[in-house]
Amino acid sequence: MSRTGQNGAQGGGTAALVLFSGGQDSTACLAWALDRYDRVETVGFDYGQRHAAELKAREAVRARIAETFPEWAKRLGRDETVDLKGYGAISETALTRETRIEIGESGLPTTFVPGRNIMFLTAAAALGWRRGVQTLVAGMCETDFSGYPDCRADTIAATAKALSLGLDREILIETPLMYLTKAQTWALAQELGGDELVRITVEDSHTCYLGERHPHPWGAGCGRCPACHLRAKGWQEWRAETASGAGA
Repeated sequence: MSRTGQNGAQGGGTAALVLFSGGQDSTACLAWALDRYDRVETVGFDYGQRHAAELKAREAVRARIAETFPEWAKRLGRDETVDLKGYGAISETALTRETRIEIGESGLPTTFVPGRNIMFLTAAAALGWRRGVQTLVAGMCETDFSGYPDCRADTIAATAKALSLGLDREILIETPLMYLTKAQTWALAQELGGDELVRITVEDSHTCYLGERHPHPWGAGCGRCPACHLRAKGWQEWRAETASGAGA
C-alpha cells in the first residue's frame, strides 16, 4: 500500500523506516516521521555516487536533530548504510561518474539513475522485514522535480504493491512530499521544527549533484546544478511568501 498525501499515520506503538539521503527532502521526511511515529530508524545507500558529501551529511543531520530536539531524540533509532555500489556501476549516469549534466536523448536528465528509487525501496523493505518495520517513509515528489519516472506516485504505489506481495506482508510507503513544491517543503520544515530545523536543513543537509559545499542562503552547493536550482528557487519563493504573510 502506498500513501502519497501530506498527512500520514498517527498513533502510538508505531515504527517507520526513513529512506534518508541527508538532503533537504529526506531531512523534512525524517522530521515528519519523528513527529508521528514512536520509533524511527533510517537507512541510506552508497550506490557509487560521484561524491561522498551526501553520505557525510546524513550523520551531521541526524546528530543535530538529536541534539536540538530531545523528544525526537528519544524516538530516533538505528541507522544503516546499504552498499549498492554495484548498482551504481551499471547505471553509468551523471550521478555516478564524471560526465556532463544535461538532457539526454531520452528526454530525461543525465542525472537519472534508472530504477534507483525502486531499488532503494526494495532494499529498505528487506531491512524493514528484518527489523519488524512495515512502514517506509521516502521523499519522492512529482511537483518540483527533475522528471524522474520513479518519483511519480503511480510508481510508488506499484512498488508498494509488488513489495507487499513479494514479502507476504503489507508494506506501506509514505511519501509526505509527493505533491508539495520545494517552497512548501521549506514551509513544512518550519512547521515541524521551527527556525531550528530550517537552520539544520540549510547548514547540514546536502542536495547538490556535484558535491560542492559553497554557502548560500538556502544551503551548501554549487549553485549551478538542477538540484541547487530547485532548492534555491523553493527557498526564494518560501521567503517571499513568508514576508508577504508577515506584511499582511
